[in-house]
Amino acid sequence: MKKYGVNELRKMFLEFMESKGHLSMKSFSLVPHNDNSLLIINSGMAPLKPYFTGQEIPPRRRVTTCQKCIRTGDIENIGKTARHGTFFEMLGNFSFGDYFKKEAIAWSWEFLTEVVGLEADRLYPSIYENDDEAFEIWNKQQGIPAERIFRFGKADNFWEHGSGPCGPCSEIYYDRGEKYGCGKPGCTVGCECDRFIEVWNNVFTQFDNDGKGNYTELAQKNIDTGMGLERLAVVVQDVDSIFDVDTLRELTSRVGEMANVEYHADAKKDVSIRIITDHIRSVTFMISDGIMPSNEGRGYVLRRLLRRAARHGRILGIQGLFLNELAKTVIATSRDGYPELEEKREMILKVIAEEENKFNKTIDQGLTILEEMEAGVTAAGKTVLAGEDAFKLYDTYGFPLDLTKEILEEKGFTVDEEGFQVCMKKQKEAARAARKTTNYMGADVTVYQSIDPAITSVFVGYDRLNHSSKISVLTTEDELVEALTDGQAGTVIVDETPFYATMGGQEGDKGVITADGAVFEVLDTIKLQGGKVGHVGVMKMGMLTVGQAVTLSVNEQQRALTCKNHSATHLLQKALRTVLGSHVEQAGSLVTMDRLRFDFTHFQAMTREELDQVEAIVNAQINASLPVVTKVMPIAEAKKLGAMALFGEKYGEEVRVVTMGDFSLELCGGTHVENTNTIASFKIISESGVAAGVRRIEALTSDGLTAYYEQQAKMLYEACAAAKTTPEKLTSRIEALLAEIKALSSENEKLKNQMAKDALGDVMNQVKEVKGVKLLAVSMKDVDMNELRNLGDQLKEKLGEGVVVIASVQGGKVNLMATATDGAIKAGAHAGNLIKGIAALVGGGGGGRPNMAQAGGKNPDGVDAALAKAVEVLESQIR
Repeated sequence: MKKYGVNELRKMFLEFMESKGHLSMKSFSLVPHNDNSLLIINSGMAPLKPYFTGQEIPPRRRVTTCQKCIRTGDIENIGKTARHGTFFEMLGNFSFGDYFKKEAIAWSWEFLTEVVGLEADRLYPSIYENDDEAFEIWNKQQGIPAERIFRFGKADNFWEHGSGPCGPCSEIYYDRGEKYGCGKPGCTVGCECDRFIEVWNNVFTQFDNDGKGNYTELAQKNIDTGMGLERLAVVVQDVDSIFDVDTLRELTSRVGEMANVEYHADAKKDVSIRIITDHIRSVTFMISDGIMPSNEGRGYVLRRLLRRAARHGRILGIQGLFLNELAKTVIATSRDGYPELEEKREMILKVIAEEENKFNKTIDQGLTILEEMEAGVTAAGKTVLAGEDAFKLYDTYGFPLDLTKEILEEKGFTVDEEGFQVCMKKQKEAARAARKTTNYMGADVTVYQSIDPAITSVFVGYDRLNHSSKISVLTTEDELVEALTDGQAGTVIVDETPFYATMGGQEGDKGVITADGAVFEVLDTIKLQGGKVGHVGVMKMGMLTVGQAVTLSVNEQQRALTCKNHSATHLLQKALRTVLGSHVEQAGSLVTMDRLRFDFTHFQAMTREELDQVEAIVNAQINASLPVVTKVMPIAEAKKLGAMALFGEKYGEEVRVVTMGDFSLELCGGTHVENTNTIASFKIISESGVAAGVRRIEALTSDGLTAYYEQQAKMLYEACAAAKTTPEKLTSRIEALLAEIKALSSENEKLKNQMAKDALGDVMNQVKEVKGVKLLAVSMKDVDMNELRNLGDQLKEKLGEGVVVIASVQGGKVNLMATATDGAIKAGAHAGNLIKGIAALVGGGGGGRPNMAQAGGKNPDGVDAALAKAVEVLESQIR
């Protein structure tokens, strides 16, 4: 058997599957696209999930890939054994409702035996214990004796992930010989030793699991196969582990040269060599896909791997920066299958150098501090490092928590992780508060202030909406980066842009920035210091890198509608000056695709006639089809022509002057229509005051006005339906209904008054005399405060002179009312103070004037006590 190299095996597999009608697709990015369930792509099937679920239509029903993958679930064990790595390549062939078990099994056997040349008598298939169909194919079709086909249970040979599509597996094992075995008598397929190694796994997705253990047959059956490329190379090259295959061997040898040690000579040093070898592969590939070091998400995984590798370099005695040299080896050995490594070489090396250098400055000091902390923990008779100390290592010396944990575990210590998270939370809150502070210029402190001041942007979007340029800067929300990847929010700055940045009241453009399959959605365009234009948005697909050539495309509809509203604003200003006078000056504006807002100096509300006049003038100029001409000229010349300038605005030596026929002449840097007839129509929606001497008009044009009229029409017909009439009769119908409501309301009030009287009955026999002043204190049910006041007035009339107190319980709450005549007030009575004195007994409070007061309460049970208390309070008031 020929000992093929890793790059040869990858090519052989893809070409073989292409010969079977598969479309060979290049590896997807390690950054998942529209998949929040994964942080990093960890299997060959993961990026193809939309095809399996039917969310997307595959480019072909047969697909093959060699997918770069990263798994960090057992990162602490990487290096301790030679079996696993964080980075691996997964060969796969997939069927989306096309071929099934018969073909999948046949091709896997054909590739391994006829193409690669593995000895058939050293290969052993396994199947799910109940999958007789697979057994028949292996036994009858492929001619494998029954005793060589192993049946395993659900744990080993049935793939499922909760509810949804699932199915049995069929694996192929290779017998590497006794030298790799455990030597036990029963050693066979399924043994935990390294003799029988699984090289291929066919997953037959044929069932749907309802999540309760009930399985139904899928109408569209799929094939998902996987074969670890490095593991296949281990078998083909007959070496101990993945770290001994050709491409990784180059790395382990390079690490050995740097550390002046030999792999396989010292078990302890071998651990560090394997960790560095594995991690630099992951780091290199991650950066090539635009993942940047950070303290969260994918960026944290990258930082953790890189710094773990750097620390093991120290353990081996490697001084200074060394990871970049190893990354060059990764690029050299893997660029055949992944040309993007060479394309992104400069960026990869730059990011690794910066991150390693950053950690290099603090690692030695941090390790010394950690040793001192360990000594302190030991001296205190403890084995747990305080969370505050672990956080200090993280915050000051750049030690990821996992790195600190790993170092301590080697010596039998643990970390107070809860205490660490408390410190982390405090720091984030402090950082959030700090972001609200300002710099010495009084401006908000932002990531944009870290950008080289020499970088600038040129706006080229007056006469075009599409333009090609080069990326000069990329940022996330809080740091400058070399790349942005799928799902990341950030800002793109280019040399030349057709995107108009928010300025002069005009809202910034939206659109997309694209390059090589990458799509960045621009949600806002902002003006930054030093003439830079920031395109703020989110990566929808792929990645962008600094220095990359991109195509910038402005949203045409948004720009066109914004231009209409901006040009209408110019017509509006001139119309206002015509109608109201030359004292009108612009005091602010907002122009978006939906509407326009114009603030201006004027000292009173505009009349309906003035608004109609202004609207008529603007629409007349729109219908006059005035040409809109823009010229750049010296500021002095523009002023001579009478161009309107904004109060307080600073202008350069040269300015843009926008004219609309002979009607309007203004200084303006915004974008406009070419002719006023494009605006179509103009309507003022509101006029209001916003400050002393400043009025605001909100208006609509074009599509915005059409949408407004459609909404108004909808509301009109809804109102007509509710009133059971037609639009032309709606006004008279409303007038009739209002008259009817008024009459009914009056009748209702009379009835309520009568009901209240009836409920009260004849109470004059309950009048008491308190120091010569008459007091009537009574209670009743279900009367509101309004009616209590009416009753109070009526009882006061009957009483002649005195004080009336009424309590009513309604809906579980108490209404209290007191009223006093002039004579009673002269004698010292005070309704407000009387209510204050008794309201607490019904669980409430209140007060009022000497002649009338009211209160509310929540305790109906206290009504009798409150009325009794009224006698006592009034007695204390009478002089």
